[in-house]
Amino acid sequence: MRLSQLQIFFLATSLAVWPATLRAAPVYTVEMSDVDEHKLSTADGHVTIIVLARSTEVDRVRTVGDRVPESCIGNPAQRFITLLTFEQKHAKPARMLMNVLARRRLDAEAKRLQPRYTAKKLTGEPRHDVFAVLDFDGTIAAQLEVAPSVTFQVMVLGRSGELLARWNEVPPADELAEALR
Repeated sequence: MRLSQLQIFFLATSLAVWPATLRAAPVYTVEMSDVDEHKLSTADGHVTIIVLARSTEVDRVRTVGDRVPESCIGNPAQRFITLLTFEQKHAKPARMLMNVLARRRLDAEAKRLQPRYTAKKLTGEPRHDVFAVLDFDGTIAAQLEVAPSVTFQVMVLGRSGELLARWNEVPPADELAEALR
């Protein structure tokens, strides 16, 4: 059976407008270590929010954290990871110093998060629920298919690492909540 030119045209057109929801979502199985030397994986059964940013974008990372729905606060099935990327290479002493500074920053963010824990009557430490990964050479960003020129991105990954949502700006609170459902 031969297809006519009209049939080929309709087939090509229908494939081009195939709904994005029917296409398979990309899956990112990425292993990484945070500044506290925890081994993290994007496919370990957690719903993961990854906020990729440069050090100049820390305020935007905080805004994303502030928009995380209350149902996610203290939820052991969900995880928030800040992935800091760097434009230039750093020597080992500088990397060690940046790790120390990142841990201090996480301590400060945990203190900011404490009132939300208290309001929910959570007894756990907020510091155990926030993670920072320093991507000095761009390998983690590359595994997440983020171009080196990108300075900020928010991703929500499902329990097996499947991409649920991606934004290049701080997402609206309602869109972030919808992606996390």
